[in-house]
Parts: sequence; structure tokens; C-alpha cells
Amino acid sequence: MSELPEKQIKRLRTLISEAETNLSAARELLVSVLGDGEAITAPRDVVIAGPDGKVVEGVFDGQIMIDSDGKNYPVPANYASKSKLVEGDIMKLTITPEGKFLYKQIGPVERRTVIGTLTHHDDKYYVEVAGKEYEVLYASVTYFRLKEGQQVSVVIPANDDKATWAAVEAAL
Repeated sequence: MSELPEKQIKRLRTLISEAETNLSAARELLVSVLGDGEAITAPRDVVIAGPDGKVVEGVFDGQIMIDSDGKNYPVPANYASKSKLVEGDIMKLTITPEGKFLYKQIGPVERRTVIGTLTHHDDKYYVEVAGKEYEVLYASVTYFRLKEGQQVSVVIPANDDKATWAAVEAAL
């Protein structure tokens, strides 16, 4: 195969990836306009394998990504913390031929920001909001240099009363 077709194939793969990202963004915009949450409530049951690696979609549960088969994929705590991933976000994982795991959020759930108090027990950190505790990542606690008893702004899923995790937005 000559160099030109390889460049074209690489460009096509890039265009397809960009199209998938744009489609996800369009679905999210449609959901925000129409209020129809069913459009992105679950990842696709598709695993794509190619020269650039294997692509898997799943749902972030607060710590890990879970694909449609129930397989768990570790999401780096620093990435989840920095990206302020929220329980229920749809994610795409690309596993490169070299074995690198590259995560990307492709379907954020509707969010709301609330204020609570940082607590610590059972070797875990929580933010207590109106009598309910949400676990937060240790990476967020260390990044924001949070102290027990401190007021914290956190992001939680807007329409999920069963959520148990929150993403730290800021220290107050």
C-alpha cells in the first residue's frame, strides 16, 4: 500500500471519530432542548477494533467505567477529578495497540451544583448535602487541599436520587 492511501485512511478514521463526537454533542443538545433523556441513557453496544486500537463505550459509576457487558475499566482518579466526571456520564475508551487507555467523556448527564460539608469516615471522603452523603474521589480532596468540615461545591446528577458519588467543583 502506498503512502497516500495510508494518509487517506488515517484522515478517514479521524473524520469518523470527529463525526461520532459531534453526533454525541448533537444528541446531548437535543436532549437539553426536548428533555428526552432516553436518547443517551446508555452507551452503544459496539466495540470497534482497528489499527488505532479497540474502542469501548461505557457508563461512569463514580470511579470506573462499566461497558454494556458489565466489564469494568479503571478510570484514572486524576482524570475523573480534573474532568469533573459525574455518575452516569457516558464515556468512550480507546485501548491503543500499545496498551494505553485513553478515556473521553461523550455523553454528560444533566448536572446540578450543590454545596455541602466534607466529612471523612471508613477511610473515605464524603460531602454531606442536606442530610445525604456523596462519596468524592481522594484525588479531588488532595488536589483542592480540602479539610474535614470544609464547605465544598460539588456537582451531582440532576435527576438521579440514587447517585452516591459527587465531583468536587471547588473549595469554598
